[in-house]
Amino acid sequence: MAMNVFRLLGDLSHLASIIILLHKIQTTRSCRGISFKTQALYVAVFVARYPDLLFRFISFYNSIMKLIFIASSCYILYLMRYRFRPTHDPSIDTFRVEYLIGPCFVLGLIFNYGFNMTEVFWSFSIFLESVAILPQLFMLQRTGEAETITTHYLAALGIYRALYIPNWIYRYFTEDGVVDPIAVTAGIVQTGLYLDFFYVYFTKVLQGEKFELPA
Repeated sequence: MAMNVFRLLGDLSHLASIIILLHKIQTTRSCRGISFKTQALYVAVFVARYPDLLFRFISFYNSIMKLIFIASSCYILYLMRYRFRPTHDPSIDTFRVEYLIGPCFVLGLIFNYGFNMTEVFWSFSIFLESVAILPQLFMLQRTGEAETITTHYLAALGIYRALYIPNWIYRYFTEDGVVDPIAVTAGIVQTGLYLDFFYVYFTKVLQGEKFELPA
């Protein structure tokens, strides 16, 4: 994938979301309000997407970012599963992730750019990433509220995917009509899932009010 300002900003927004989440967990010494299931899905996404680290070098930037995403996601899982486990409430983190993993794997088998393990797992990771946020959004719906720093994390994560839409538009016009229908479709779906969240975030949190979903 060619580098451009939209992709760079998207990567930086993704990195910012990870930093915000780690800062929230370390400073509050709590995982309250964070979905363990969403974080586990992100680990699955990055592990499935980046096995090429073992056999292909694209660039130093590319390799470093992939390693950061894998390592940081695994570290967040470690913090939630062991170090701050008592602060996570599984009774509200109840989304059935098998309803996401199974269909996404089937889609990866059907829609891919080459029927081999690397391509199938890449497609699977793209589809899974588009819905990996659902357990987190489900938790927000159940509680109806969230800490401000948690909403900043979610906003940065949402902006990361939203920026990939102009990235693909830019590539279409600058690279002789290059288009990736799998990534574009998944990116639109993921951005659509954030619409309600972004509405509350921009109309309340950025105005200094507490994040609360409408009753």
